[in-house]
Formats: sequence, C-alpha cells, structure tokens
Amino acid sequence: MTASTASVPGADLPGADLLAALLDGMDAALCALDATGRVTHWNREAERILGWSAGEAVGRQGFDGWAARSADAADIAARLRGAMTAPGRQVHEFALLRKDGGRVLVRTQTAGVRGADGGPAGVYCAFSEVHVQIDLERSLALSEALFADAAWGVVLVDVDLRPAVVNAHAARALGAARGSLLGRPLGELVTQGVEELEGALQHVLAAGSPAAPADVWVTLRGARGERRRCWRCGFVRLASPLAEGPEPVPLGVAWLFQDVTEDRLAAQDADRLRFRWSQLHRAGAAAAEVEDPVRAAAVLLDFALAGFADHVLVDRATPEGRLVRALATPSGAPGPVAPLTTAGIPLRYAPSHPAVRALARPGTTRTSTTPGTDRLWPPDAAHALCVPLRSRARTLGITTFLRSPARPAFEREDTEYAETVASRVAAALDGAGEWGAGLA
Repeated sequence: MTASTASVPGADLPGADLLAALLDGMDAALCALDATGRVTHWNREAERILGWSAGEAVGRQGFDGWAARSADAADIAARLRGAMTAPGRQVHEFALLRKDGGRVLVRTQTAGVRGADGGPAGVYCAFSEVHVQIDLERSLALSEALFADAAWGVVLVDVDLRPAVVNAHAARALGAARGSLLGRPLGELVTQGVEELEGALQHVLAAGSPAAPADVWVTLRGARGERRRCWRCGFVRLASPLAEGPEPVPLGVAWLFQDVTEDRLAAQDADRLRFRWSQLHRAGAAAAEVEDPVRAAAVLLDFALAGFADHVLVDRATPEGRLVRALATPSGAPGPVAPLTTAGIPLRYAPSHPAVRALARPGTTRTSTTPGTDRLWPPDAAHALCVPLRSRARTLGITTFLRSPARPAFEREDTEYAETVASRVAAALDGAGEWGAGLA
C-alpha cells in the first residue's frame, strides 16, 4: 500500500491499490482533507512541487507550520472549509511552503466530498504552480483565438491528411462550411496543387516543421467555378505533450495560411513588365546596328518573342489589300525570325481570318482556336494576337504573335506590349522598298 493512501479508511479493500496508482499517475498535484481538516491523500506530483512526501504529509492536521506559514494557514483552512459545503468547484490561489523553506504560489481547484448521509465529509484539492497553470491557460486561449477570429486560415490536419479542425477564415478561403470540411480528403476541395500541399504535409509529419513559410498555388473547386489562389503556408508538426521518448508519434499538422494572391500577381506583373521593357531596350540597341531594315525588324521580333510568344508571323499588305507572308519563325523546331524566300505570294486568308479583320479595322485582334485549324499558322498554334503595322497613317501589314495550348491566352497587358513592338517594327520597315506602299 502506498503512503498516499495509507491512512485512508478502507485502504485494505479491493481497488485501494488501483486508487493509489491513479492518484500517483496524475499530472496535477492532488491532496485531500477529511471533515476535520486532516490530510488523507497526497500524490507524487504534490511531493514533486512541495518536496513533502506522502508519509510526511498524510495524517497532518491542516497545512499550518509545514506546508504553509501560520499567517497564511488560517485563510487556507477557511477557504477549504468553505469548499466543503459550496456547490461545484472553487478556484483559489494559495502561497504554500516547500520543504526547503521556499514559498510557491499555486492555483487550486477544490471540490467538497459528501458522506453517506449527504453531509460534508472532506475536500479534494488539485493544484499546480501558478506559472504552469498560466502557461496552460495561455495555450488554451491561443487555441481558442486562432479558431475563433484569426486573420489567417488555421487547419488541423490529422495523420490521414484530412482536416480535423477548421477555423472560420480557412472555411471562407476553401469556400465551404466548417462542418462540411471535416474528414474530407483535400483532393475534394483542391483540384490543382493538392499534390504539392499533401507533399508538404507528409514531409512535416515525417521530418518536422519547415524552417520558413512557403507559397503554394492551388485551384479551388467551388459552386462558382474554379478559383486560382496563392497561399502563404506555414506548417507545424503536432505531438502529444503527454508522450515520452525522443520521437513521439505525431498527432497531425497545424497548417496556417494567408491568401497572398493579389500580392503575388502584382509582383509577377511587375517582373514581367520589367523584363519586357528591358528586352525592348536591348532589341532597339541591336536593331540599330543592322543596316537592312527587314533584318532589323527581324532582330526586334527575336527579342520581343522571349517569354511572350512561341511564334511570330509578319504579313506585308499590298496596295490591293492582300496580305503576303514576309517574315516568320520556323514552324517546326525553334529558330530566329527570318525573311521568307516565297515572299510575294498572296496568302489565301478567309474573310473572317483574324489577320484580315485586323487589317480591315485596322486594330488589334485577339483570338483562340483549336490547334491544327487551317489558318496558315504553325500546327501547334492555339492563341493569336494580330497587330497592324502602322506608320505615317498607313498600314504596312500585320504581325501575328502565336502561343501554344500550354500557355495562357493573350490578355490586355499583352496587347499593349505587342502594339509597342509592332510600332517599332513598322518604323523599321517603313520605306524599305515594297513595304513603303502600304494601305492608307
């Protein structure tokens, strides 16, 4: 029989050893006093905090003179007597004495014990050092704050990579109700980027938390169609604070994220703009060293194509309003823009062809089509941008920029860049032999 229950009436009954083991295995310090104020229980955590063993504590009358100063003992005894008759649990803070004479402030939860007749039979008192309790309460408060109204998404993911807890911000970002997200595979919510996201979660479970946050681009499935978003993600591996050993089994991953889509798109746009205008500057310097105007135009287009399009075609406009292919990139393997030896043969464009429409307006035309469509373009062309070559109030021809299906369609900012390139190409070609005629 352990000392913590040695003086408990009925300690020799079956189950007394189990009770002693349960009390000594608690993480909280626990003591109990009977109706007369005599200590009847004292577990190992109480011994650890105060230094008094169960053999030294059990049987003492109150705390006066050993576990508390006399000046404090009367107040402690009064509060414990009050807890015997008060309903529910009472929370107090006591200044207790360690065996070595040092004082320690503890936070206690006390609850009265009723006898067989319903009257007060004693009081149980669970306590811990105040700073430990404050740490615990602070952790609980932090958890509640994160899952209540945090300004970033917080998702607890279990070891099966399914959301176990989702805060309100994360639910809004994922486009679903909090309850409906729990236990669902991430692949049901994220159509693109789920492999990268699950890979990051698996890495955290296996190797621990990463050193720095990371950007993850995802496409979300929702009632209003798919949405492309960029999340700045941080991951923290969770392990039980009760587990022992150097490698405790993980409970899951805390995944925290913020939507940084607008910032990343703005940065991408700035980088793209900076690169394009740098290319134009280099193109102008290189073209200035070329004597032949057609070759100079080809040099300008070579620089402009980098990061912008896969192919470029240049059609010269005849005085009769026909278009003749003059410059082009190779339709097979990548190569530089070069004049065509077949120049002078009019192209058999249909009236609805984008290049014909751009010539008639005159104005830029954007379009997308199925690769392989018979428009006298390379077979892998899917997106086109047809820009008139204008100089001195005349249209000299049409420049067509083409992209493959693997690249996005041309957008408004692409149009502005293409028109700037076309104006420089037109200036280079203006007055170059047959290019000087054009259309008014």
